[in-house]
Parts: sequence; structure tokens; C-alpha cells
Amino acid sequence: MTAPAIVVAGASSGVGKTTVTLALLAAYRRRGVRVQAFKVGPDFIDPGFHALVSGRPSYNLDGWMCGQDAVRSCVERHAREVDLVIVEGMMGCFDGLDGTSESGSTAEVAKWLGAPVLLVVDAARLSRSAAALVLGFERYDPALDVVGVIVNNLGGDIHRAWVLDAIRLGCRAAPLGGLARDPTLTLPERHLGLVTAAEGRLDDRSVQRLAETIESSIDLDRLQRLARPLALAPSAPVLPRAAQVRIGVARDAAFQFYYAENLDLLETAGAELVPWSPLRDHDLPDVDGLYLGGGYPELHGSALAHNASLRASVRAFAARHPVYAECGGLMFLARTLTDAEGVDHAMAGLLPATVSMHPPRMTLAYTEVAFAVDTPLGKAGTVARGHEFHFSTMSEVPPAVSRAWRVRSHAGERPEGYLLGSCLLSYVHLHFASNPELATSFVRACATSRG
Repeated sequence: MTAPAIVVAGASSGVGKTTVTLALLAAYRRRGVRVQAFKVGPDFIDPGFHALVSGRPSYNLDGWMCGQDAVRSCVERHAREVDLVIVEGMMGCFDGLDGTSESGSTAEVAKWLGAPVLLVVDAARLSRSAAALVLGFERYDPALDVVGVIVNNLGGDIHRAWVLDAIRLGCRAAPLGGLARDPTLTLPERHLGLVTAAEGRLDDRSVQRLAETIESSIDLDRLQRLARPLALAPSAPVLPRAAQVRIGVARDAAFQFYYAENLDLLETAGAELVPWSPLRDHDLPDVDGLYLGGGYPELHGSALAHNASLRASVRAFAARHPVYAECGGLMFLARTLTDAEGVDHAMAGLLPATVSMHPPRMTLAYTEVAFAVDTPLGKAGTVARGHEFHFSTMSEVPPAVSRAWRVRSHAGERPEGYLLGSCLLSYVHLHFASNPELATSFVRACATSRG
């Protein structure tokens, strides 16, 4: 049996799931409770805040990308030596891949884990009707166990009493309390979601305030009693192999979007991960391969452009060693990046294309990739899953640049994945748990390049 767990689900997006989750992590940690956080879905930003507040890496649980076995195994591995598991959901509780199934939803993951659900409801424009909303969530899927409710955006003591009394009288789930309307508790947002943890907007004082607010507003003891141990079969411990290669992982304010499980799988395959900063470093560390994840390079175009020695170092490295770049990493390796104000910034120049944020155009999709040729991440025929989420567009890449795979999504099928020697660039964020051979292949490619 693992530690007791609770899934924090929302009646919809924007109800305050992240604020509630961070406040719970902060409050329980302050009580000496060892808390492990997880995030349903493909989001990178919320897990960064989870890790900041809990002191532990937070892992994504994505039913569509990774499947039931991988989701359950991930939780089992990381819930062994903690006291409480808190899983933050995505969007509304039943929202996922499409409108006809629960694939990719919070409800799907909660049922796979056998975990009880804490529903967060925005009561800003509700009083007694909040009970009807909660009752609908209780009855919509009887297999989902909604055990508690937290209401958010309360207007005052009378409003609080009316909402909680209505839920108490009309619903099975326990009304555990509510948070008053307080804009200062809301984290700032930008085009890809929240401002990130790496930017320092959530400092120690803010974390303390979150903890104090929820301690005075929610019955934390009762909530902890409602959490339930997960009946997950123990998996054999996976011991990392002795480090065979060193892989440089770009980590700074511009590049920070990585699935924690991707990094774990690289280490398990025999990689020592070496952080480096395209913003601050003027040369690369002594490594055998590079991994450039997503982030916000468009907000740091000037600093990246002015670091000419680092850009030259990356180009020289890419001629001899494997490089894997996704989304923000692809943008950095292009010829030019045009920011939202229309200002052009010189980038590394590995990919003969330009990327522009002007005007912004959103791409958001779950994706499956089928490798058409051999790459550092896998041979032709390999299949993996991931997602795209970006507001930039890229000019046409010359046909001479090999397309490594075909991307399938709700928008159709197209060639993508730009292969230049042993360098693979893509807008797709792949989740390595969808096919763990990706990590093994990349480590092997890095070892081969070392000679």
C-alpha cells in the first residue's frame, strides 16, 4: 500500500485548483507531513510550483500519453516514502482528449488509482446552486468517489455559510471549507499559462501566506482522514545504471519545461544530467549530448542573441554530438526569433528557418509520432506520444532537411521532426514514459558520439 492520496479536481478550468493544491502542500509540509505532488495532464508549469512548495519533484500523470500501467507505476514509485499524496487535476474533472470519452481526464486517473476526489468549486456567482453543481459531479460517474468539496472566491461570512450549508444538506461529499475572494493569492498568467516557478513570483512569504490562509479556512485534519491509501501493486525498483554519458540539460528562466520522468528515465538509462544555461553560460559544459526543453525563449530573445559565444559553442557541438530540442529548444536553434513586439533576435542558426511570435497563433494538441527514419531517440518504426502547445509559427523548412517522423493529431497528419545529422528538433514535447526506449536510445547515441 502507498501513502494516502487525494485528487484535487475542478468543476472547470480557472476555479483555483492550483492555488488550493499549493496551499495544501505548503500547509501540510509546515505540519511536518511529507507530501508528494503529481499533476494530471501534459502541463509543465504547475509541477514546477509543486516542486518549489513541496521540496520534491512533481510528476505528470497523463492517461492518453502514457497509459494506465505507466501512470500507476509512476505513482507507486514515488509514493513509497511519503505521508500524503496530492494529485492536482487538469481543466474540469471530466475534461480530456475529446467530448466522448474520459481519456486523458482527471476522472480517468482518479479511477485508475482508486483515489478519492476533492472537488474545487468557484462560488463567486453561486450560493445554493453550488450544491446542484456538486451533486451533478457526484452522480455523473458513480465510479468516481467525490469525498469532499472546497469552495473558492467566497464573498463573506454569509455567503460562506449559505454555500457550505447547501452542500452539507444536498450532497454526499463533505464541505471542508472555503477560501475568500483574494486576488493576491492568484498567480499571474501569460500566453502559455501561469508565470513559472523559476521566475521567483512565489517566494517564501507567499508560500507562508498560502499555508496560513488554507489552515484558517479548511478542515485540514478531516481532509487528511478522507485521503485513502492506494491499492497499487508494488513494482520492482528500477536502479539507475552507472553513468555512461553526460547530457547537458538547458535549465534557466528561458528553458525549464521538462517532464520529471523524462529526466529520471535518462538517468536510469545511464546518463549523468548536467545543467547549463543558454542565458548565463558562455560555453558548454563537458558533455556528450544536449537536451533543450521548452520554455519562454521569446521573453529572453535579446539576452540569448547577445550571448554569441554560447550560440557558436552550440553550433560547433551539434556538428559532432547528438542534440534533442523540443519547442522552445527548437526556437533557440532556429536562425532568427521574432518576439511579440516584432523585434528580430539572432539565434543559434542550426535550423535554416525563422520563428515568430508576431502575430501569436496558438497550437494545442495531443500528438502521436511515428518515426520514419533512424534518429538519436529511436529507429524508424518507433512510436511515441506527446503534445504541442505554442504560440509561435515557423517559416517553411527547406526540403533538404530530413523529416524524422509523421505527427498525428486531431488536426490530421503531417511530416515533422527536423533531423540535421545527429540533431533532432521538434515542436512536440515527447513524454518518454510513452516509450521508455527513447531515453535508452538517446543515451546510446551520446555514448557512440563520444567514440
